[in-house]
Parts: sequence; structure tokens; C-alpha cells
Amino acid sequence: MMDTKFLLYTALGLILGSCTAKTADKDSAAEAPTQENVAKLTPEQIRNAGIVAEFPKVTPVSSVLRLNGKIDVPPQNMVSISAPLGGYLKSTNLLPGMQVQKGQVLAVLEDQQYIQLQQDYLAGSARIRYLETEYERQKNLNSSKSVSDKTYQQAEADFRAQQVAVSALAEKLRLAGINPKQISADRISRSINIHSPISGYVSRVNVNIGKYLAPTEVLFDLINPSDIHLALKVFEKDLDKIRKGQQVLAFTNSTPERKLACEVILVSKDLSAERTAEVHCHFQKYEPDLLPGTFMNAELALESRNATVLPDDAIVSFEGKEYIFIPGKEGFAMTAVQTGNSENGVTEILSPELRGTRCVTKGAYSLLMFLKNKSDE
Repeated sequence: MMDTKFLLYTALGLILGSCTAKTADKDSAAEAPTQENVAKLTPEQIRNAGIVAEFPKVTPVSSVLRLNGKIDVPPQNMVSISAPLGGYLKSTNLLPGMQVQKGQVLAVLEDQQYIQLQQDYLAGSARIRYLETEYERQKNLNSSKSVSDKTYQQAEADFRAQQVAVSALAEKLRLAGINPKQISADRISRSINIHSPISGYVSRVNVNIGKYLAPTEVLFDLINPSDIHLALKVFEKDLDKIRKGQQVLAFTNSTPERKLACEVILVSKDLSAERTAEVHCHFQKYEPDLLPGTFMNAELALESRNATVLPDDAIVSFEGKEYIFIPGKEGFAMTAVQTGNSENGVTEILSPELRGTRCVTKGAYSLLMFLKNKSDE
């Protein structure tokens, strides 16, 4: 009986001892990863690596909103040139890209209707003088009751109607580009000049010599680039961050190092189907080589705020994550962090609890290399 109890206790002891050993193995395995993330260096190694630890600083930082868009021109700086009365194109020397000045002759048109219009105006002007004389004569006769009121009223109506007709003909002449005061019986022209209403350059030529142009056809498209602006597309979620007067730096893909200063002048309130709105920015300095339609990238500085920051050298990247090193009794612990915006050599740390914690600000990369080399052994 005693031998049976002895054997039973011995078996239980062996089982308990095996379980305890397994538990100890599990605990040591769980601690292993933690130890692997701690760099233990001797004082000499710390000096050689130039390791320095400091507390994070709280400083104002401004985040940057990255946008894209294209150069646009306000409607008043884009002009489509047409011939209001139509006609045949007699001559023009314009080519796309040519510079033009306000008042410059762009083209010469001719048509027989211009001759007819001048003829009607001169004939109407001559008749109006006769009707005016007749009106004054009938007025005087009516005052002495020598003629009836009806005859007087008819003379007045004819005179007033002729005045309206001549005024209308004069406006048609001006619309065609002819000055009514400069025509006479011996100065009737069959052609008219089309003048430029703005200074700028020719963006499109839609005509050729000898072509008949209807009043609705566009001869040329002109652009005055002196007031070009940048139209940026902003998603709905970012609209509340943008204010009039904010500063923008714009650049093209071909020359990203050339930053052009702009200022927000208008934030559109109309959302497109893609849930974006346009933000219009004015260039602070006119650049002649910027052409409408050019695509540009932009960086818009948002309002600054206080943030916890560390020098860029304090943050290391490893396997797609970012880490810092925190000195402790066991060594330098590699700790994962989330970062925000970077500017002027510092990076925002999105971990407020680190404000009172000393962090390695110099030599973090050396610690990372030490851990990597240690894990490779």
C-alpha cells in the first residue's frame, strides 16, 4: 500500500514539474521580443555613437495642404473677335501666339453691305435736313392758323421718324467699325477694320483669306494674361480650412524647385459631382511664361498650432513604421510612434504623453543599426 502511494506522488510531481517548465519557457519567449527592442550599449559605445537625449519641445507648427489645379483667366481677359455684320476676310497677318496691342488692326473685311449702309446713312442725313426745314415751315404756318393741325403734325412725325432712322443707321455703322462722322459722298469705303479691344496675345485663329464670315462666327480668340490666376480643386472635407488671404506656393511638375507665391482671393461655394470646389488664387508677381491651361501643384499653409516635436534625426523608419529611442535602466528602448507634419527640421509627434519623456535626439540611426546587427547574429 505504501509503495502504491509513493508511486502516485512521484508521478504527480513529475507532471507538475513538466508544466512548470513549460510555463517558464512561455514566459521567456514572451519577453524575448521586448528584449530585442532594447539596445544595451556600454558608456564607451554611447560616446562613440554621439548619442544625445533631450525632452520633446512644444512649438507652433503649420500643416500643409497639397492641391493641384490649372492656370485660368478671368472672363474679362478672354475675348472672342467676330464681325457683327459679317463679310469677306480681305487680309490678316495674325498667327497663334502673336502679341497684339489694344487698338491694333487685326483684320480687314469687305462686303457690299458696308457700301449700302453708308449710302443709306448719307441719304437719310440729307433727307433729315429737308424734313427739318419742312417741319419748321409748317410749325410757323400752323401758329398763324394758315395750315391745319393735321398737316403740321404730319410734318413733325416725318421729321422725328427720320431722326430715329438716321440714329439707327449711325449705330449700325459704329457696330461695323465705321465712324459716321468720317464718311461723305466722296468717302465711301467697301471695307472695314477689326480692331483689338485688349492687349495680349492671339490664342486661336479660325479664319483664312477670302472666307465669308457670318456674324456668329469667331475670327480670333485673344487673351490678356496680365491677370491670370490659379484655380485649385479642393475636396469638400478641406474647404473649412481655407480662408481668403492665405498664402500658397505653386509649382509645375517640370520645375518643382521654382515656387511661385500666390494668395487666396476667392473660395467657391459650388461643389462639383466629385465633391470638389474651386479655390482661386492670384499670383503676387506676373510671370509672362505662365500660360492659361497649364497644370500646377500647390502647397497651402494652414493655420499654425502648438505641437510636440522632435528633431528629424530622432525618428527612424523600420519595416514601414516609425520609431524613437527612449533611454532607460535596461538600455535604449525602441518605441513606435505616429508622426504628423514636418517643417524646419522638426517632426510632429502625435503622442502627447511623450512631452515629459527624454528621447534620443542624436544617434538614433546608430541604435537602429546596433539592434539590426544584433538580430542578425
